[in-house]
Amino acid sequence: MEKRNQAAKLLIGAAIVLFAVLLIGGVVGGKNLVLRIERTTPLTRADVTYQTVDDLKASSKDGTINAADWSAVYPEIAATMGDNKKNSYIVDYLDQDPYLKNIYEGFGFAKEYGSARGHEYTLEDVAKTARPHPLANCLTCKTPNFAKLVNDQGVGVYTMPFDEAMALMEESVSCYTCHGNEAGNKGELVVTHSYVNTALGENVGKIDPATLSCGQCHIEYYFTPADKETMMPYSSVEEMTPEAILAYYDAMDFADWTQESTGAKLLKAQHPEMETYLAGKHAKLLNCADCHMPLEETEDGTVYHSHLLVSPLENESLLQSCATCHGNTDMTTVVRQIQDQVTGRETEVGNKLSAFKDALAAAVTEGKLAEEELDTVRKIYREAQWFFDFCYVENAEGAHNSELAFRCLDTSEKKIDEGMALLGK
Repeated sequence: MEKRNQAAKLLIGAAIVLFAVLLIGGVVGGKNLVLRIERTTPLTRADVTYQTVDDLKASSKDGTINAADWSAVYPEIAATMGDNKKNSYIVDYLDQDPYLKNIYEGFGFAKEYGSARGHEYTLEDVAKTARPHPLANCLTCKTPNFAKLVNDQGVGVYTMPFDEAMALMEESVSCYTCHGNEAGNKGELVVTHSYVNTALGENVGKIDPATLSCGQCHIEYYFTPADKETMMPYSSVEEMTPEAILAYYDAMDFADWTQESTGAKLLKAQHPEMETYLAGKHAKLLNCADCHMPLEETEDGTVYHSHLLVSPLENESLLQSCATCHGNTDMTTVVRQIQDQVTGRETEVGNKLSAFKDALAAAVTEGKLAEEELDTVRKIYREAQWFFDFCYVENAEGAHNSELAFRCLDTSEKKIDEGMALLGK
């Protein structure tokens, strides 16, 4: 009995010493505790550590507080942002899918179309692209400095000559893009692109900020005919479907270009990631950051969102979060299978669309159909091309919303068959 009491006293004494060490470490070293108990539960957003700075100065000429300015406050975040430079590989889509050159005939994407790489390259890539860009509006999502310029001077900035505006740009996608100049102190997210507020109005607040922050750029957009302002073709989440967006463009008789060989007024979808994601089942449970910005913890206990933007399939902690709903499912295999199915279907429908384009061009050349008959087929071709493109240019290859991806491709194929029948093919 006496030995047990002695053992108990030793345990209690050890606990007191440990508590004292932790307490002293907390007082003396702030968050740098002398001893830190290993975490036994997954990190959550509530664990994220934010700093507060009252006098952070902007070093950019336009007053934008840039990544270098914030790096002293958030060194881990700044470091992971820089790591996006590692994502430098580009897939040449025109080489991978030769039918695209035919579909995009007469438009810039027939000259060059490569996969996007890390945000560190946005300014470099827009400056070097073979696609023509006479106006500054091509800089819309490439740099926070352009968003700041629009916010300071208004929509007239969009029609500046590209080279003139490019000379004012200092930084690729960075802190101001998502946080503005002040919100970085609390990790708050801010809509810095004016057209988002213009298009969505009060509906801005109905979208998770961590999704809308990415959605400022990862969307379908167009340049307004009047002043070349970047604009979103809807005003609510409900209007973000490919059908509703097509109706929006039809109502204003909008086209990105008129294809010479077919005479069709065509649309070039951009990269509707947000629209596709919000229409899927995961949007009710997760936001973009949950799946692409893993939570990390430093040795001293600082928890932060990694700003190295990755696929969930490339990060173990992100993959583990899938288990909440999917259990022990091998998500990598499941998602890869979906993406293979979607890309395979894209190839099938894309080649059919290319053949449809050639058949329509031949019909125009032969002159055997009346102009009204040709216009009917042109409209069908416009629709078939739109639904195909809406899926093809969405960078998740079905992972964000496989149902919508297949629906778009199926719709495109039905339109192709309908148009070919009218051409007697």
